[in-house]
Amino acid sequence: MRKELDGRIIRSLSGFYDVQTSEGVVTCRGRGSLRRTGDSPLTGDMVRICVEGGKGMIEKILPRKNRFVRPAVANVDALVVFAANVNPVTEPFLIDRVAAIAGDQEVPVYLCVNKCDLDPGMDLVRIYTHAGIPVIRASAETGEGVEELRSLIRGKLTAFTGNTGVGKSSMLNALCPQLELATGEVSEKLGRGRHTTRHVQLYALGEDTYVADTPGFSSFDTEQMDVLLKENLQYTFPDFSPYLGSCQFHDCSHRSEPGCAVRRAVEDAQVERTRYESYLRLYEKAEQVKLWEHK
Repeated sequence: MRKELDGRIIRSLSGFYDVQTSEGVVTCRGRGSLRRTGDSPLTGDMVRICVEGGKGMIEKILPRKNRFVRPAVANVDALVVFAANVNPVTEPFLIDRVAAIAGDQEVPVYLCVNKCDLDPGMDLVRIYTHAGIPVIRASAETGEGVEELRSLIRGKLTAFTGNTGVGKSSMLNALCPQLELATGEVSEKLGRGRHTTRHVQLYALGEDTYVADTPGFSSFDTEQMDVLLKENLQYTFPDFSPYLGSCQFHDCSHRSEPGCAVRRAVEDAQVERTRYESYLRLYEKAEQVKLWEHK
């Protein structure tokens, strides 16, 4: 007997998709027509499936409110970027690029400075508090910040992302100990962790709360992230917003033009210099993006 159901993809792995429906989890394949259109299903997608003979097939991807290339997830309500100032130390550019990509899709971004039992990470706290990005200081080991984070993500589908070894899975275990997710040791010599999360998976934390645990990334991996148009980039930096429209030239790129209000704000320490340096790096990448590449 053929049956149609709607549900949400909670895991994608090797061409198979676990879909949470009102009748339980159904493992599905995707219709070939989806692959031909280049619209592959993503974890977080709401989909219509057909179940027949005990086998599931994704027939249709229902309208998305957003989608990301890396992390490969859709319909996100908020993004929590994990960072640390110790083993491994997070490069601010990684935070800024993820935050810019989320900002381009109007997805709220929060920064979780983890491993505060080892290093308080006050420079990161200062930079991003000043930039207008909400910051939580946390430690999965001591429990600091766990309840604050739980309150922040309640009722949302939130993606946890950040560089490898920064403690995303450890924090998920602190939020929900029964998950017992594998966590990796961080190499003291190399200062980076092993990839313990190999795919994107949603975990239900109750109260209509879902968390997507995503594979960690390195500086190199950011090359695979979503593309941004240079015209949009300035609007993804909330700390720039008080100065936009005040430059001498209406089409100011905030790089070398005279009378630039953003550059003046950097010189006056109203905008953090690391943030501005990230903007310049991202603008250089954005200049290489063609309009047809931006969907």
